[in-house]
Amino acid sequence: MKHERISSRGACAVVLFVGLSLVAGCASAPATTETTGQAAVQPTTVFSYDTAKLSGAKPWSSEDFRNNPENFQFVIIGDRTGGANVAHTFKLAIGQLNLLQPEFVINVGDLIEGYSDDKAELNAEWDEMDGMLQELEMPFFRTPGNHDIANDIAKEVWLERNGATRYDFVYNNTLFLVLDSEDPPRTPPEGIKEKLDEYNRLQTADPAKAKAMLAEFMADESVVAGLGKPVDFSDEQIAWIEDTLAQNPDVRWTFLFLHDPVWENPSESFKAIQQVLEGRDHTFFAGHLHYYDYDDIDGVEYITMGPAGASFHQEGPGNVDHITWVTMTEDGPQIGNIALKGVFDRKGLDPELFGAYDRKGAE
Repeated sequence: MKHERISSRGACAVVLFVGLSLVAGCASAPATTETTGQAAVQPTTVFSYDTAKLSGAKPWSSEDFRNNPENFQFVIIGDRTGGANVAHTFKLAIGQLNLLQPEFVINVGDLIEGYSDDKAELNAEWDEMDGMLQELEMPFFRTPGNHDIANDIAKEVWLERNGATRYDFVYNNTLFLVLDSEDPPRTPPEGIKEKLDEYNRLQTADPAKAKAMLAEFMADESVVAGLGKPVDFSDEQIAWIEDTLAQNPDVRWTFLFLHDPVWENPSESFKAIQQVLEGRDHTFFAGHLHYYDYDDIDGVEYITMGPAGASFHQEGPGNVDHITWVTMTEDGPQIGNIALKGVFDRKGLDPELFGAYDRKGAE
């Protein structure tokens, strides 16, 4: 029986670690040619069919499989905290990511409730978070958020556990920069720790009262002013960005991640970062606002992630727990959003998890 064979995907492997930079890439697996017996680069899997039985018309549309070995897929996930929900949506998302099997996951900050100056309490929150991440089957990259690094003690704990608040890595000729929009930590609203504790308690004890409390908090003048305040970046961080870009001049794309969507009200220091990036293909991702938003600024895409369990802060279509799926192609990134309520395993929806699958908004 004669079979026609059509190419498939090669294998990917991490090839180098350098300090805080990771370099990885994909390559096709070697195979032996039939004519010479020598090693040659060939696809690791093939598509075949009986050409004698299907010599003419075929019941498929194309044999151009989307399996370029240079392509790769990763996921971005938003805030877990800032009013963590009692439905454990982020924990549900971990299982969903394992179903989808991206190559790695990047978070845009706010994984713990934080706002404590007690090291033991902060470490306990991180232990809980890291316990969830132990269930994840692929690498998880962290970005510091205002709940994660709310003060100098919290920053010290972050550094002890994670080594750096900003870092870069290269994966398959694509540069990833994780920035620190909490340097230095911002001044928190007065009494924020106590208010968060009370809000999280009320979510179970009195959901209506919790909702009213959140609305009152978000309308507070100091909170509104804090959300609108421009974020400044230190000269040291800008110099690091410049140096990292200079060391990676020929990558095919650059992704930048930070917690605060600072382009909403850009500081002069962020404008300096934008200027350094001119002429380079790049995309920004952030979180913080718990509401999905998309901006195209001078041809550059800026995406603010919706939450993955954090409290909803405003009405509208951006009120959705979701992940963002990115496929890096030779033509640039293809970006799609997947609502968490749209992902469930082969056994079907679990009625006991309906609250986590389909959280209601701020209404």
